Amino acid sequence: MKKVIFSGIAPSGTIQIGNYLGAIKQWIKIQESGEFRTIFCVVDEHAITIPQDPEKLRAKIMEVATLYLATGINPEKSLIFIQSHVSDHAELNWILNTITPLGELQRMTQFKDKSQKQKSILAGLLNYPTLMAADILLYQTDLVPVGEDQLQHIELTRMLAKKFNAQFGETFTVPEPMINKTGARIMGLDNPEHKMSKSAENPNNYIALLDPPEIIRKKIKVAVTDSSSEIKYDKEKKPAVSNLLAIYGLFAEKTIEEIEKKYQGKGYSEFKKDLAEVIVEGLAPLQARYKELEKNPDAVMAILKKGAEKAKETASQTMSEVRQKIGFI
Repeated sequence: MKKVIFSGIAPSGTIQIGNYLGAIKQWIKIQESGEFRTIFCVVDEHAITIPQDPEKLRAKIMEVATLYLATGINPEKSLIFIQSHVSDHAELNWILNTITPLGELQRMTQFKDKSQKQKSILAGLLNYPTLMAADILLYQTDLVPVGEDQLQHIELTRMLAKKFNAQFGETFTVPEPMINKTGARIMGLDNPEHKMSKSAENPNNYIALLDPPEIIRKKIKVAVTDSSSEIKYDKEKKPAVSNLLAIYGLFAEKTIEEIEKKYQGKGYSEFKKDLAEVIVEGLAPLQARYKELEKNPDAVMAILKKGAEKAKETASQTMSEVRQKIGFI
């Protein structure tokens, strides 16, 4: 029996190359290996942990789902669906909340970071790690592809799975994190000390997957560099250039050593100009597929509906067992 992989992206902010290089490209490699049962969800219930405009949210959900397909996630090989189309996510979230210590949620690093940016802290923001746990446990997930910044959430998920199993009997698979060391943490173009973010206020922090070529070239041109002009990978002394080299390598599928050799004795201007073209060329097929899919939203919705129906088969089996175990009639 194939091991289960589950992951998802919230339809909020701007999906950018950090999401693509650090997550989606990894998903596609896993999918194409044929070794796993792959489940990829548009986690729209996570998006509403902060206030959203309903019309913009609807559009963003479709954008993310369409990007999934455009990047190469294949509905013939992977389950693709919208989280809110499977109500078991919300039900299991509530049940897990009843066994989650408040202190565990309050110590979450991402909660601390995000709550500082909010005028008033809503309960959903505090509780969203239990929803993430529900997403994972619902499908008896074995492995979760995550960046290092999400490890704390996987640890909470593992703790809740073990706690439920100990209290009510073996029910959930205890998942393991799957860390992608290459490209797992793409940093901001405006500040290499912080991760590239789809919610960044400065648009020069990221390159969106749907940015047109002229915008990509402009953003790379103004991307921060380091004081010395040598194009060399050194995360400690040259974090900005190291980040640009990592992006170049992942798009061009070249080693850092190959790129360093190519630009030995050359300046940032030539390097950045070439990097921009590598990104433009790398995103061109994806953007072309997106434009084609965008013309037929009904076809995209049909894929999502079929995916949700398949997801419900597994989710309902898990929830039937959970309800029985906890004493529901």
